[in-house]
Amino acid sequence: MNHLIRNLFVLIFTVGIAMSGFAGDKLSPYLSLRTFDIPMPEAVSKVKSALESKNFEIIGEYQPGKNSNLYVIAFSRPDLKQIVVDIKDRGALASVLKIGFVKKDGKITISMLNPMYLFYAYLGDNADTYKTNLERVANDAKAAMATLSAGLVPFGGNEEADDLKDYHFMAMMPRFNDPVKLRTFSSFQEGLDTIRKNLESGIGNTEKVYEVVFPDKNIAVFGVGLLDKDKGEAHFLPIIGEDNIAAMPYEIILQDNQATMLHGKYRIAVHWPELSMGTFMKIMSTPGDVNDALELLTK
Repeated sequence: MNHLIRNLFVLIFTVGIAMSGFAGDKLSPYLSLRTFDIPMPEAVSKVKSALESKNFEIIGEYQPGKNSNLYVIAFSRPDLKQIVVDIKDRGALASVLKIGFVKKDGKITISMLNPMYLFYAYLGDNADTYKTNLERVANDAKAAMATLSAGLVPFGGNEEADDLKDYHFMAMMPRFNDPVKLRTFSSFQEGLDTIRKNLESGIGNTEKVYEVVFPDKNIAVFGVGLLDKDKGEAHFLPIIGEDNIAAMPYEIILQDNQATMLHGKYRIAVHWPELSMGTFMKIMSTPGDVNDALELLTK
């Protein structure tokens, strides 16, 4: 009997270790700080200072949908850029991390797009290849935010790292490697000049939130605010959930002479993985609307 009990304990312990490792591979898309009872500008200033203390650079900021209760900071760091720019399949999209601010009932909740979630979704197997260096970036970002809060609380879903590498909302839906082709230019420089000019003019009710250019690689990433009140962020964010605001803004990536964007049915789903099909259907026109707005920026 003692032998059987001992074997049972061994079995339970072994299964527990296995399940612990399995759970450790799960990633949530967002990490939430505590709620702050301070004005939005003060909250933004605190976050910027915390990020800069870990050598991150603030590369852009805006109010999604021109909503004064929403704010996003985009940031990056040279070591992150150096890793991702050499990953050919649009790896530069992972060069930008984001912090979101949501004001409700006079109080502000701050959240961060989970860096490792983004890396596995956008870099695939390369996230494992460069895991040590990517985790250094992720841990520094989390450490910066931890100086402002007692802890970081995961929310927004729970996905296995391996599943993120080939993420899709459901069968037949697009994946990361199914981008939307916006335009082929005669050269990288023509593409860069065209997109810059159109963003400056606000073509398609858009605004430039950030720009990251790798001139020696002929790669550029643009973060684009979608301002159309009937088709942009002001329309779809209240439906799918403003708590996930650190997903924004949407991006265009220019590689050599080819401008592409992530398909909306992938890009929205991977950042809102808890969306029900019913809610997704309420924004069924949004992927096409985003496509139209970003395509105009390449004309």
